[in-house]
Amino acid sequence: MNTQDFVALEEQYGAHNYHPLDVVIEKGEGVWVYDVDGKKYLDCLSAYSAVNQGHVHPKILAALTEQAAKITLTSRAFRNDQLPLLYKELAEISGYEVSLPMNSGAEAVETAIKLARKWGYQVKGIPRHQAEMIVADGNFHGRTISIVSFSSEEFYKDDFGPFTPGFISVSYGDAEAVAAAITPNTAAVMLEPIQGEAGVVVPPEGYLKRVAQICKENNVLLVADEIQTGLGRTGKFFACEHDGVRADITIIGKAMAGGFYPVSAVLADKDILGLFSPGEHGSTFGGNPLGAAVARAALNVIIEEKLVENSEKLGTYFMEQLAEIPSPHVKEVRGKGMLIGVELKEEAGGARRFCEALQERGILAKETHDHVIRFAPPLVIDKETLDSIFPVIRDVLNMP
Repeated sequence: MNTQDFVALEEQYGAHNYHPLDVVIEKGEGVWVYDVDGKKYLDCLSAYSAVNQGHVHPKILAALTEQAAKITLTSRAFRNDQLPLLYKELAEISGYEVSLPMNSGAEAVETAIKLARKWGYQVKGIPRHQAEMIVADGNFHGRTISIVSFSSEEFYKDDFGPFTPGFISVSYGDAEAVAAAITPNTAAVMLEPIQGEAGVVVPPEGYLKRVAQICKENNVLLVADEIQTGLGRTGKFFACEHDGVRADITIIGKAMAGGFYPVSAVLADKDILGLFSPGEHGSTFGGNPLGAAVARAALNVIIEEKLVENSEKLGTYFMEQLAEIPSPHVKEVRGKGMLIGVELKEEAGGARRFCEALQERGILAKETHDHVIRFAPPLVIDKETLDSIFPVIRDVLNMP
């Protein structure tokens, strides 16, 4: 079967809730993927930053296969020998005292919302069921009903109400708007350090530091959604570090398992995460031995192979090279580390046609919010590989 055969099958039998490029990937290795017709591509999306360690990393693969041959699932009704080790290693790497593992990023966000609300009632003394959480316009934290309830993107919400109350949205990048929205019922402020799905929107320098200060002054938790920005993607282990901020609660996922398995986690200290009692929250698959073993290996690869440092160094170089490309279509190049957005002018005709042209030339990137091309290759990429794609990107960005 060739590409068109697979596309036809998907169109006939699949739900049409995605609009992918017409490339059918069959295998991958490192920064490269191959389609069913044998064509090779440089992956510049990294499964939305889930494969920071590169495709099919041998160390993570070995951990997966070794654990899969032993036991994959016990449920949390029993203990397993991998989860305690993951807890310990997460604490050592992240600096947070404890963690709560889940599966998808959206599940971890829901967990953080529940945790922040319980903290509001049990610690801050907010009247029962009156807790509020401040979020930012342009946010993307997932697609559950509660999460789309506070999205500012109407397309994500239109046909899915009624919505979950308790969320107030303010302008992203405006710390004083956060301060103005705080009430006695505010339990938490939840932000992405950089808004990825919104088009790689980088807030002003000092924004997160000021928000953290405002939260501390008002006895409000700061929750950082680092699902996409964390684990080295922006040139720091957590993107909040760019502003010298340690959030009260940090949410991670995606690259936590290197693309092999869905694993996410909520990180906090004991005085916050210790508020959960047995039975209040959980997941059949969260913290399973297979996921825990994979996550341990994936986190170890990030540290051992110095992927954070590589992201900072080569990400800066990548962005500088993109910014120097003369193109009548480019409005702005922005980002941090290996999370880069190239915003095109309105008259450029949308980002998708440029992504399709890049695909034809062997580079896989994806448009976001119509006018932004996102470049986010695996963090194992090297300078030689980057240099090889600049002429192609230059040609594509200068299409008629």
